[in-house]
Amino acid sequence: METLKMSQRERERLKVMAGVARKELTLVQARGLLGLSYRQTKRVWRRYQEQGDAGLVHRLRGRAGPRRKPAGVRQAALELAADERYAGFGPTLLAEHLGRQKIEVDHETLRRWLLAEGKWTVRRRRQKHREWRERKACFGEMVQLDGSHHDWFEGRGERCVLMVMVDDATGRVWAQFFEEETTEASYTVLEGWVRKQGMPGSLYVDRDSIYRCEGRATIAEQLAGKEPRTQFGRAMEQLGVELILARSPQAKGRVERMNGVLQDRLVKEMRLEGISDLASANRFLRKYLVGFNRRFERKAASEHDAHGPAPRNLKEVLSWEEERVVQADWTVAWGGKWYQLDRRHEGLSLVGRKVIVRRLREGRRQIEYRGQKLRWRELPGRPHRAARKRTRREAQKAKPPAQEHPWRRFGAATGGDYWRGVKAQGRTVRTAARLGPGDSGRPPLRSGLPPSPGPSRGKATKIKPEPRGHSLLSSEGDISKEL
Repeated sequence: METLKMSQRERERLKVMAGVARKELTLVQARGLLGLSYRQTKRVWRRYQEQGDAGLVHRLRGRAGPRRKPAGVRQAALELAADERYAGFGPTLLAEHLGRQKIEVDHETLRRWLLAEGKWTVRRRRQKHREWRERKACFGEMVQLDGSHHDWFEGRGERCVLMVMVDDATGRVWAQFFEEETTEASYTVLEGWVRKQGMPGSLYVDRDSIYRCEGRATIAEQLAGKEPRTQFGRAMEQLGVELILARSPQAKGRVERMNGVLQDRLVKEMRLEGISDLASANRFLRKYLVGFNRRFERKAASEHDAHGPAPRNLKEVLSWEEERVVQADWTVAWGGKWYQLDRRHEGLSLVGRKVIVRRLREGRRQIEYRGQKLRWRELPGRPHRAARKRTRREAQKAKPPAQEHPWRRFGAATGGDYWRGVKAQGRTVRTAARLGPGDSGRPPLRSGLPPSPGPSRGKATKIKPEPRGHSLLSSEGDISKEL
C-alpha cells in the first residue's frame, strides 16, 4: 500500500536499494545512480533497512503545509460558490468576489478546491491553427467594432445587443447597450468613442449589411470607379476613417474574445446588481468599464496617439443623407415627403441642381447645397403641378384633321376611335370572312389604307402592278374607265 503512494523518484530509489540488499550493488555504485553524496546514500540505506519501503517515502508527505489556508476559509469559499447568485462563476472571477468580502484566496487554490468538490470541470476545446497577427503599435491606429448578441439580463428583461469597441494596440474597451444592431447604434457607439478618445485611423468591422452594401453600383459610381456604399461607409469616408471589412470572425479576434469575456463577467456583475433594463445597464456599464480597463488594458508599443481631432459637424456626418434634384416648382422629394425651398435662395438658381437631404439621429432634417444650409418648409402632401402650356406649333400638331379631310376616307388620322374598331375586328385570318370579295384576307395596313387586292380563292391570277404617280392620276384613270 505504501508503494502506491510513492513518487517516481522514490520508486527509483526503491529499485536501487533493492539491488544493494541483494548485494548486486555497492553503496558507492548506488551513490552514482541516485545522484546523492555518499553520506546521504548511507542515510537512505539505513532508513530502508529499518523501515523498509516506507523509509524511502518523503517524511513531509501527508502533512499540512505552512501556507495552508484555514479550514474556515475553504468552507466559506465553497459555500459562496454554492450560492445561486454565483452560479457559473469561474475560479478567477469567484476569487475576485471573495477578495471583496475580505477572503483572500488565490484563483489556482480555489480551482483545486472546486475540482476536489466536483463543482468545476476542466473544459478542453478543439484547437485550430491560426496565424498570429501583431498588434498595432499606436493607440487609435485601428479600433475593432462588433455587436454582441446575448441574453444579457438572463431572462429578467428583453434581449438586447452590446456594441463593443476595442483598441487593437492597448485593448481599451468602450461599449453601450442597444435594442438592436443598427446603423444608428453603430453611429452612437462610435460617437461615444470619438468624444472620449478622438477619431481613430481605421475601423475593423465584419461584413454585415450595415457596413457592406450588397447592391450594384450606379452608372455614375462605375464611371467614377467607386463601389456602392452604405450610409455608414459614406460617413467613414467623409470622416477620413478607413473601413476594413473582415472576412472571418477570427480576423477580428480581439473584439470577439472581448465579447466572450463580457458575456461571462458583465452578465454576472449585473446579476448581483439586479439590473434588468437598458438604461440601468448603460449607467452601470460606464462605471464598470473604468475598472475593467484599468485592470486589463496594456501599454502600447509606441507612445504616439494616432487619434485625430473630432470634427465640429460630427452629428451631421453620422446621419442619413441622399442627393435629390430640385424641381421646377422649387420642391424636393425625399422619403415620401415634399419640401418647399424658401424664396430667399432664388439667387442660387437651384432648379435642376442637386442638393443633399439629411436626416439626423434625433429626427431633424436638413437640406444643404454646396455646404450652405437651405431654409424650407414641409408640404402637407404631394404638390399639384399644372400642365405645361403648349406652344403654338405643338397646338397645331395636336389639332385633329377636319371631317371632310381626304385622310378621313381611309380611316387615317381619326384617333383612338378608329384603331379601337380595327382591334375589335382582329388581325388574324379569321377576319377574312368579313372582308369583301377580291380582298387578300390580310388586315389593314398600319397607315390606315385598305389592303391591296389579291387573287380570288381557288384561282391563280397575275397581279398587275399599279401605275406609279400622283394619286390624282390614278383617280382620273378610274374615272375615264367609268365613262
